[in-house]
Amino acid sequence: MSWTTADIPDQTGRVALVTGANGGLGLESAIALAGAGAHVVMAARDQAKAGAARERILAQHPGASLEVVELDLGSQASVALAAEQVLAAHERLDVLMLNAGVMASPKATTEDGFDAQLATNVLGHWSLLCRLAPLVVATPGARVVTLSSIAQHQGRALDPADPHMSGRYNPWLMYGNTKLAARHLAVGLQERFEVAGVDAIAVAAHPGLTNSDLQATTHALGGAGWQGPLWDRLSSWFGMSVPRGALSQLRAATEPGVRGGTLYGPLLAMAGRPVRRPLVRPGSASAVRRLFEVCERETGLSLDLSGVSATDR
Repeated sequence: MSWTTADIPDQTGRVALVTGANGGLGLESAIALAGAGAHVVMAARDQAKAGAARERILAQHPGASLEVVELDLGSQASVALAAEQVLAAHERLDVLMLNAGVMASPKATTEDGFDAQLATNVLGHWSLLCRLAPLVVATPGARVVTLSSIAQHQGRALDPADPHMSGRYNPWLMYGNTKLAARHLAVGLQERFEVAGVDAIAVAAHPGLTNSDLQATTHALGGAGWQGPLWDRLSSWFGMSVPRGALSQLRAATEPGVRGGTLYGPLLAMAGRPVRRPLVRPGSASAVRRLFEVCERETGLSLDLSGVSATDR
């Protein structure tokens, strides 16, 4: 049985924050959530693109409730400012969709000394999650959705001794590592919710092979390497449109009865209707523990589910 945005329940009165909402899967998710009645916080680095995305949503849904927040996941200072703004403006957060990311970009170091891919795809989202945890805890039935990828299958669990891959750098392996980490984050966060008795769930989703602007950005940065033409060809043959690719994360974020710790993705892995898929690599306890160890050490933030605040270690 197919699932489309028409199946999204009424979201009136709910607040959803989507990172990377200025384009691609994030924009399509924002369009669908706003169209269903949610107040959507569009968190994005490029404010010009975010403004254009906001106008596009309003053109489709004139009554949409939207808010743009500047967020550069590659900067811990930017994450802190964005979280402060959200905390000041809202008392609830029903959906936290950790969507934004970069793919297979060349080796680069952020202002915080982090690998750029690890910073954007993992550490920035961890910091945002820790800082917004009070809103998640305060919202009955809240959901945190992490965005994985089929690239998780070529990734490895983060190595606490060298999470930034300081030796011989492989852009695609690092990308796979970060997407596997997104999967591990959902598993570990769900366990934390259950232990703390928090009425919230964490779910992972992946878009399969989708013709988004992520590939174009990778090419522009010069990080595609020999795999770039291969993925371009596969995308042209089998890739889904961005609206279809976004359905897995939208289903994970909105469908009643979703089980925490699960993974949503296309039926045929690369394409197809969004379904809850058996977990091929749900993540060992050791892998999840190492992810949390790396995130806590690198950001200086640990996850506090007491509903009070993030904890500076």
